[in-house]
Amino acid sequence: MTNRDYPFTQFVGVDVSKAKLDFAFDDGKASQEIKNTEKQIVDQLIGKIADPQQTIVVMEATGGYEDLLVSLLHRHNIALAVVNPLRVNRFAKGIGRDAKTDPIDAGVITRFGQVVQPNAQVAKSEASKKLRSLVERRRQLLDLINQERNRLQQTTDEELLGYLRQTLETLRKQLKTVDRRLEKCLREDSQNARRIEIMNNVQGLGPVAVGTFVAELPELGRFNRGQIAKLVGVAPMNNDSGQRIGRRRIYGGRSYVRRVLYMATLVAARHNPRIKAFYQRLLAKGKPKKVALVAAMRKLITILNTLIKNDEMWSDGPRDEKKERLRGTSDAQNGAVGAPSPRISLEELRPRSAPLCVSESP
Repeated sequence: MTNRDYPFTQFVGVDVSKAKLDFAFDDGKASQEIKNTEKQIVDQLIGKIADPQQTIVVMEATGGYEDLLVSLLHRHNIALAVVNPLRVNRFAKGIGRDAKTDPIDAGVITRFGQVVQPNAQVAKSEASKKLRSLVERRRQLLDLINQERNRLQQTTDEELLGYLRQTLETLRKQLKTVDRRLEKCLREDSQNARRIEIMNNVQGLGPVAVGTFVAELPELGRFNRGQIAKLVGVAPMNNDSGQRIGRRRIYGGRSYVRRVLYMATLVAARHNPRIKAFYQRLLAKGKPKKVALVAAMRKLITILNTLIKNDEMWSDGPRDEKKERLRGTSDAQNGAVGAPSPRISLEELRPRSAPLCVSESP
């Protein structure tokens, strides 16, 4: 793939691990290995980039081991992209790179950057980093609470039941504390104040949903409606071949954002006039509830995207209802429209199974 408007001409691929980094420039030379420390990154990697304005550093998401590298690159004003490891793995197989070592992976990531041309990541403010940390911790607490509740149902020993109840009480207290900190961070976030104000004005969105969208979906308001739906994973994909027209399914995207959007849409389908009318209209046309709810999820996130992009507040006016009616049928056709296939951010679409889908994802 070649995009003449792509702003970068030089690529550096980095294979990240806990203790070391393997990186390869696009000049065909052998990859190099350095320690994953600030001094070595600055001296041995950043210091060797000849043209920072024309260079983008591409790396895989590793769950946090890449954070130091990301922070240092932003500090030195060097563009970077954190991409989905599965996409890189499939790319490697597609070009016949079956062997796997860290130096080989670094070269593959470099080639991946040249071909796919991923979008550069926007630097996050300290407030945004804090908000994302709280959202991540809240997700962890919910998972831990669910695990302990399952163990509580499977245990009969009275002593162990006591331990489990104590743990659950501690986790729930911490969850309440995190929720209070989340609300405080939203009130104090000056950089995203307008985005937060717009989302707070939407019936169905609470602090958890707003915080999640701000922290985990910074693209909201920057992409078009098809791209944002695909990024969240609520844009059903075509599944046709020859004369066979398969059933549309949603899959991929950011699963935790989708889970939060699902809960917000459940509330909006009852209390938000526009989403409720849209949802009820699809049910009246005979659409299954799950299909109608997925379409309502897509409707809600695309409306939010448009409001933030245009710097507008939510409105329940008749003009907006008319637009919804014009698009209502297409939004739920065979479960919803087939998603457009924009070139951007494919590496960001994490291919995880969706908790809610038009039909079961493979």
